[in-house]
Amino acid sequence: MPDTDTSFLGKGMKFPPQINPATGRFVVSGEAQSVRESIYLILMTQVTERPLRPDFGSNIMSYTFMDQNASRLNMVTRTIKDQILNQEPRVSDVRITLDSGSQRGVLLFNIDYYLQGINTRDNLVFPFYLNAAAESQEEGEPESYEPEAVEEIGN
Repeated sequence: MPDTDTSFLGKGMKFPPQINPATGRFVVSGEAQSVRESIYLILMTQVTERPLRPDFGSNIMSYTFMDQNASRLNMVTRTIKDQILNQEPRVSDVRITLDSGSQRGVLLFNIDYYLQGINTRDNLVFPFYLNAAAESQEEGEPESYEPEAVEEIGN
């Protein structure tokens, strides 16, 4: 790797938060890993979920039970691209490809981007589950919940 100054990419607390068992301090991620975690955080945070930053995040979860037609998939891909470019200033030239055939009910978004300033290409593979409830039932979870009988208290 060429000797370049990547300090502008920053350092921050690793996502998801972890504690170093040797020091008892939070684990810090920096540079390209920090950008990758930031993109993942943008995609996993629902818009309006954070009261102090209501514009932060994406609305990808609103597509959970969508029909898988070409126009709808292009719309989701375009939405993800726009939200990453608007919220992550350290990346440019975002390209998203979609793999919908590997598993039933799962879309794999391959997100390729350039890290600004060092002109290095990086990527993130983001799995998106279209019907999580149906997938969990196939794994042997009960189909319905039946509450226990409750005694009625008479007059």
